[in-house]
Amino acid sequence: MQKIAEVIEAGTTEFVAQCYELYGLPSLGSMVKTSDGERELYGVVYNATTSSIEPGRRPIARGREETSEKDIYRSNPQLARLLRSEFSALIVGHRQESRIIRYLPPAPARIHGFVYLCDKGDVKEFSQSFEFLPTLLNARLMPGAEEVTAAALRQMSQSHDDPRRFLVAAGKELAVVLGGDYGRLRVVLGRLGSDLRNAPQS
Repeated sequence: MQKIAEVIEAGTTEFVAQCYELYGLPSLGSMVKTSDGERELYGVVYNATTSSIEPGRRPIARGREETSEKDIYRSNPQLARLLRSEFSALIVGHRQESRIIRYLPPAPARIHGFVYLCDKGDVKEFSQSFEFLPTLLNARLMPGAEEVTAAALRQMSQSHDDPRRFLVAAGKELAVVLGGDYGRLRVVLGRLGSDLRNAPQS
């Protein structure tokens, strides 16, 4: 299990974490987990930023005399201490004892709680049910909930033995959850790629 970050801001529905490594950000839609002190909390990454550690102070261009971006960091080793990479994760479930519950936990994550990138086993276990989809689709996210949902499903599919079958099942559940909102459904299905679009109708 890979420890990648630490919680620096926490709320009922989401948390923000600072990465230990500059640019060590998880991908959009990745599943991560942390704790509220009593239970594991599962989140889906929906936004990521790299910025100055000083509020209101933006980085300045430094590469005019350099031949590559890596050279900038070699010439300015202090940059690793002056910049930070952070990501936001929407909470989509938690583990109560041995059972995964795919809705919000009773308490937020703890500040300074360790954040781990979920391994394939965690992701496969969590995505055995699509009960988390309404939480993702109904959230006000940046980028949009449709983009994040599609990214999460693509990531989750890679933990299953048959990714295409998983995406077909997800597509059917999306049709139920989104009901008559064909516009949003079309956006999500389009982002899921050709494997799902070309899947045979059952």
